[in-house]
Amino acid sequence: MRNRSLMIVFAAGLAACSLLAWAQDEMPRTAAPDSASVYFIGLSDGDTVSSPLTIRFGLSGMGIAPAGIEHDNTGHHHLLVDVSEQDMPAMDRPLPTTDHVLHFGGGQTEATIELDAGEHSLQLLLGDYLHIPHDPPIKSERITITVE
Repeated sequence: MRNRSLMIVFAAGLAACSLLAWAQDEMPRTAAPDSASVYFIGLSDGDTVSSPLTIRFGLSGMGIAPAGIEHDNTGHHHLLVDVSEQDMPAMDRPLPTTDHVLHFGGGQTEATIELDAGEHSLQLLLGDYLHIPHDPPIKSERITITVE
């Protein structure tokens, strides 16, 4: 019984080391169709809005699939809030979950969010089944809105 327990611990440790090594290397990225694009529906650069704000996500040239479901030419939405070009997350790793990188891994195509009054930037970024941006990344233009 003791040998079996040691084998299980050894196997778990070996698996963890393999995942760590994989995480340190570039992860495989899902190819994006040339025609794919994401965009905001009914929200434009320069708009003045109130909070809470319902944001609708548009997608063309691909389909939506929840995170964890690997299917050709699909992905799920991530909303980047107040993320500048220099603060963009790595495009070869799973997108982090933060107050500025919102995940919609259930396949949602709209969300209602609370934003403080003031100016905010918004950008959509599609992730594959592992939350990794496609190659090349499928991202919207970054827009700036003002919340009253």
